[in-house]
Amino acid sequence: MLAILGLLVVPLIRELPLGQSTQTGLLAWVLVGLALYWLYAGMGYRPLLLLQLILFSGAAALLSAKLLLVAVDVHRLTVLRYAARGLILVGAGCAMANLIAMLLLLWRKSRPRTPAHGGHT
Repeated sequence: MLAILGLLVVPLIRELPLGQSTQTGLLAWVLVGLALYWLYAGMGYRPLLLLQLILFSGAAALLSAKLLLVAVDVHRLTVLRYAARGLILVGAGCAMANLIAMLLLLWRKSRPRTPAHGGHT
């Protein structure tokens, strides 16, 4: 899912004739949806998934506020976009940590178990 997001969704969003904040906002909302799906499907470590959801939701809220401010002709609060990007990056780091943890767990389960003492009883 992360590969599809990186290879298909992000370039598609960048090709849209939208401003930088709007593009980042769309990405943040897609990430919120993805985090909700992962949480619903039980794909990973639940506390980390909740943290991802909080981070992505915070970024989406900041960018939505930025878009509303631009709509009422306030263009100076670019700090909202930068803070939202930071939240997205931290959330993406959590997603990668979750992915690595899931892969390690899968690898550990797939290894054949050997007896600890190695001999017959």
